[in-house]
Amino acid sequence: MSDNQKVEIPKIWLLKKPLEVGKIVKNPIPYFKNALNENDGLIKIIMTSRYAVMTDRPEIIRHFLQKNHKNYIKTKIVRNILKKQIGNGLLTSDGEYWLKQRRAIQPGFHRKRLEAISHIMINEITTYMEEVMDKYAASGEVFDMSKEMTHLAYKIVSKSLFSGSIKDDELDLIETTISAAQNQVITEVRQPYLKLWMILKGEIKRNKQLRKEADKTIYKAIEERKKSGERHDDLLDMLLDTEYEDGSRMSEQQLRDEALILYVAGHETSANALTWAWYLIASHPEIENKLLNSAYQTLGNEKPSFEKLRELGYSLQVIEEVMRMYPPAWITDREALEDDEIEGVELKKGKDVIAFIYGVHHNEKYWDKPEEFNPERFTPENKKKQVPFSYLPFGGGPRLCIGNNFALMEMQFVLVEMVRRYKFEIVKDQKIELNPLITLRPRHGLKVKVSKR
Repeated sequence: MSDNQKVEIPKIWLLKKPLEVGKIVKNPIPYFKNALNENDGLIKIIMTSRYAVMTDRPEIIRHFLQKNHKNYIKTKIVRNILKKQIGNGLLTSDGEYWLKQRRAIQPGFHRKRLEAISHIMINEITTYMEEVMDKYAASGEVFDMSKEMTHLAYKIVSKSLFSGSIKDDELDLIETTISAAQNQVITEVRQPYLKLWMILKGEIKRNKQLRKEADKTIYKAIEERKKSGERHDDLLDMLLDTEYEDGSRMSEQQLRDEALILYVAGHETSANALTWAWYLIASHPEIENKLLNSAYQTLGNEKPSFEKLRELGYSLQVIEEVMRMYPPAWITDREALEDDEIEGVELKKGKDVIAFIYGVHHNEKYWDKPEEFNPERFTPENKKKQVPFSYLPFGGGPRLCIGNNFALMEMQFVLVEMVRRYKFEIVKDQKIELNPLITLRPRHGLKVKVSKR
C-alpha cells in the first residue's frame, strides 16, 4: 500500500479533558465507546509522551491477535506490573517460553480430565446450594449475588485445582491476596501518581506480605502432593504430570506460577459472567422460562453431567450472550515488536495496540440491536454468520484462554442446577453500574432475593 493510502488515526488527548479524567478513570468504557463510534472504530489515545492505538474493528484485532501474532507481545503493564503480582504463567509470559508452556499444558485439558473435574464441580455446586442458597431462600434475606458467585467460583476452582490439599482458611488467604493484587494493578495503571501514597500507607508492603503467605500455601500443597503419590485427577495433578519434549518437568516456581494463573483466571471469568447472567435472566422472565424448561427437558430432576453437556445447548447460548453483553475480559492489548500495517493502519514498533472487546461486542455493525439480551444469536446456525473476531469473550488467536472449556462447563452446571431450584428477584431501585477492573464487575454488586421453586 502506498504512503498516500495510509490511514490518519484520530487523536484523543486525555490530558486535554481534565474535567472528564475522573469519570474516565472510574469507568473508561462509555468514553472509549463514544470515541470509537465517532471515529469509525479507530483512535489514538495520547497520554503525555505515550500513546496507544485502540480499535473495535474485528479485522485489525484479528491481525494482531492471530494473523501476525508473532510480532506482538504483552504490554509493559503486564510485563512490569501484573507479572510482579501473579508470576510468569501462561497469562503473562511471552515468546518461546510461553509457547513451550502452552504446548506442554494444553494436552492436560483433555476430555477425561474435564470429565473428572466435572464431578468436583457438581459436588461443590450442590454443597453451596445446601449450605448457602437454601438459607437465603428460607430467610428471605437480601444478599449480594456478586459476592456469592465469587465465593462459589473460588470454591469450584480451588477444589478443581487443589482438591482437598488446601484448607478453607488458606484458600481465603489466596482470595484476599488476589483481590489486593488486582486493586493495586488497576491503581498503578490508571492512577500512577497514587503509587507514592500507596507506599506511604503501607499498602504495597502489606500486599507483598500477603503474596509471600499465599506462595507458602501453594508451595506446601505442591510439595505434599508430590510426597503423597496420591492421584486426585485435578488441575494440580495435570500440572505435575506436564512433561516437556525433552522429558523434563516443571520446576517448583513454574508450578506455582501456572497454578496461581489458573486460580486467578479460573474464578474471575466465571464469577463475573455468572453474576451478570443472573441479572439478565431475572430481568427477562421469558428467557428464564425457556432456560428452565430446557434444563428440565434434558435432565428432569437428575444432576447435570459431562456426558449431558452437548444436550444443554440453550444454557450455553444464554452464557455466550451474557459474555457478549458483559465480557469479563473487556479489553486486551499488545505491544508491537516491529513496525506493522493492516489496511493502511500503521502500528509502530514499541507502541501498544488495544482491542476494545466491550466495544466490538456492542457494535451495531456486527450485532443486530446489540443492547438487547437475545440468546438466539448463539444458535449453531446464527453462530456461523458471525464476523470473525467480533466475539472475543476468551480472547482470540493462539492465546485463546486455555481454560475456556473449563469455564463454560462450570457456568452451564451452575445455571441449570440453580435455575431448577431457585427463582431470583432483583431488588428494585439499586444502581447497576459497570466497574471495569482487570475484569468487568458490577460496581455496587447485585442485590437479590431468592425463593425456592
